[in-house]
Amino acid sequence: MLFNSLQFLIFFPVVTVLYFALPQKYRNLMLLAASTIFYMAFVPAYILILATLIAIDYICGILIENSPVQKKRRYLLLSIAATCLMLFVFKYFNFFVNNVSFAAHLLHVNCSPPVLNILLPLGLSFHTFQSLSYIIEVYKGKQKAERNLLIYALYVMFYPQLVAGPIERPQNLLKQFYEEHTIDYVRITNGLKLMTYGLFKKVVVADRLAAFVDAAYISPQQHAGVPMIIAAIFFSFQIFCDFSGYTDIALGSAEVMGFRLMQNFRQPYFSRSISEFWKRWHISLTSWLRDYIYNYLTYRALHKKKCTQTTLHFNVILVFLICGLWHGANWTYIVFGFLHGFYIVTGDITRKLRKTFVNALGLSKLTVVHKVWQISVVFTLVTFSLIIFRSKNLSEAFFIIKTLFINIENITNLKYMKSLFEMPQFKLSDLIISVLSILLIESIHFFQTRYNITNWFAAKPLCFRWSFYYAGILTIIFLGVFNNNRFIYFAF
Repeated sequence: MLFNSLQFLIFFPVVTVLYFALPQKYRNLMLLAASTIFYMAFVPAYILILATLIAIDYICGILIENSPVQKKRRYLLLSIAATCLMLFVFKYFNFFVNNVSFAAHLLHVNCSPPVLNILLPLGLSFHTFQSLSYIIEVYKGKQKAERNLLIYALYVMFYPQLVAGPIERPQNLLKQFYEEHTIDYVRITNGLKLMTYGLFKKVVVADRLAAFVDAAYISPQQHAGVPMIIAAIFFSFQIFCDFSGYTDIALGSAEVMGFRLMQNFRQPYFSRSISEFWKRWHISLTSWLRDYIYNYLTYRALHKKKCTQTTLHFNVILVFLICGLWHGANWTYIVFGFLHGFYIVTGDITRKLRKTFVNALGLSKLTVVHKVWQISVVFTLVTFSLIIFRSKNLSEAFFIIKTLFINIENITNLKYMKSLFEMPQFKLSDLIISVLSILLIESIHFFQTRYNITNWFAAKPLCFRWSFYYAGILTIIFLGVFNNNRFIYFAF
């Protein structure tokens, strides 16, 4: 069930009203049933995969807590292996087989292993990491094993963040299912506002930009040069508005019922370094990779007294390779991950040199100019990496990059530039709406860096606030693109 669908427009108020109408002891059961219906609206059979994942980790969590020290690790590894095996079979098996076949062909070896004709269950990578988070925290003794199967199932299947996160930690979410949430006007209205803002990002900005971006990437040969530069910039905002829009709706719908999900985005395009960017973008994923992989690798290096700068840089590259692979079974994602690891390592190595260069140019005294320059560089590097991320394969990515600046002189030709937006699926009016919407969103981000926007609005007169809310709703109704486009991160 899509957040931007008519079904959800009915589903959400019905579930919310039922949640508050039912006695406390029946609420979680109703939420689990609703979450099951929500997920089965996509591919019903795949609920069995989630059920298997839940059963394995529920049992292993209890076994880990009840077992002596020497057996805890055994059950931990069993749970991790079973969970990752499921992810491998559905997401990476065909990728692995195809690469083995390609390598065998290069070596002139006859090898044709079978491939699986199965669809990737929606949000499987999110479910896997959330389940692994639980089992690892139980093993570390930082989380009690959940004895109530219904509660644990709801931890994995809670519908607002079921398909595309944020990837929650058990310490934050599990305890909330035991709390009694009451009707709170301020909390409910704040949640609804956040949902509206998320829907605006999705249907007014992301889905409108998708028309131009899709056209460019379907036929990159016909859009080489300036059109592809525009498409690359558009995709940077499309993927942000699409994913952060989903997150806003997820956080908002949970907040209406009284649940607090973790923040997943914090003005990422205001970052002044790639390292800072990953502290602001998909925070639940990057914090997961930091806590469970990078910190573990660093701990092992310290234990072996081999924790050199080179080792730390290697760990960064490895973590970002995993980050890329998490996104999908394609070399484009792996290269995307490697590129960001390379950015961070290079930034760390050249920190002193860059500081000397900045001081020599006098930029350190021009704070605003220096900040704008840093933000521009980070956005350019991210946009470049997203060309690889969005491409179907590496060959297409290399072609796009190679032809990116063909006929770049046409960028000053107004007639030529206007002709780019005279297509059936994306007109000049769409460009104007998109640009104004992006400027509005980034202006809000800029405002958020200085003020608490919730408190700021609350202090304004009632007529001002409701005028703004009505304007937002009418904008969504009249300017929204309602073609049931799936959210980009559903594929992961």
